[in-house]
Amino acid sequence: MSSSTPHPSLSDVTAAFEEVYPPHWAASWDAVGLVAGDPAQEVAKVLFAVDPVDAVVDEALTWGADLIITHHPLMLRGVTSVAADTPKGRIVHRLIRSGTALYTAHTNADTAAPGVSDALARAVGVTGPLRPLDPDTTDPEGRRGIGRIGVLDRPAVLRDFAAQVAGALPATAAGIRVAGDLDRIVTTVAVSGGAGDSLLGAARAAGVDVFVTSDLRHHPASEFVENPGGPALVDTAHFASEWPWLADGAAHLVDALGRAGRSEGTNVETRVSTTVTDAWSQALPHV
Repeated sequence: MSSSTPHPSLSDVTAAFEEVYPPHWAASWDAVGLVAGDPAQEVAKVLFAVDPVDAVVDEALTWGADLIITHHPLMLRGVTSVAADTPKGRIVHRLIRSGTALYTAHTNADTAAPGVSDALARAVGVTGPLRPLDPDTTDPEGRRGIGRIGVLDRPAVLRDFAAQVAGALPATAAGIRVAGDLDRIVTTVAVSGGAGDSLLGAARAAGVDVFVTSDLRHHPASEFVENPGGPALVDTAHFASEWPWLADGAAHLVDALGRAGRSEGTNVETRVSTTVTDAWSQALPHV
């Protein structure tokens, strides 16, 4: 491809991305959209990552990214300062100094169809047609919502399915945790990328065999497994369960930019970050 081919502006890139993941789909408490960057600047390289942390900024600057698109917001709650002596402020200063833009697609990507949980489902071997675990009642087509329900191509015992999940997702220090009879046969599966405590009731009501999600706390999980008849649980690292969406987001951006009137978008290069940004760095065995 000729290096003289023009690159789209940041405003063109974000507009294309928002055709796929409209910001108004985000939860009312969320903070999505453009965080830093000049809408008029050209974008040639876009890095997709889960978290807007220093290690991801390091990767972006080394590669020469013009834009970082993350799933998690940098500033989910209001701030009164972006002084560089705070972690968030330091990142803002680094981005501005380097001319690197930052954009966030969070719960609007969660509820999209396909969205974060569709990517997770495919990664762990769950096939369709997928349907929402917690449907968005404002969507007349019934496709959008949080979480997905599907089936395995072939039934598997929980032990083997959990190993399949572990092998499909990025390795983290904590790995995955399993609750339930390891010899239980698994056919129907619910998944939800990110924290899934609030969906335990929906998973039970759906009658699935296993629920794959993240950040399950002790008391909700304990009460859930003590109540017989419900699904088994597979608990993954939060970062790991959302990472599969990054490749989807990158592909959808390229597709949107390549539509009529955006031919310059084919000159945008995307990369999925492989930097593990899980908060935990080590899990120690009992001695």
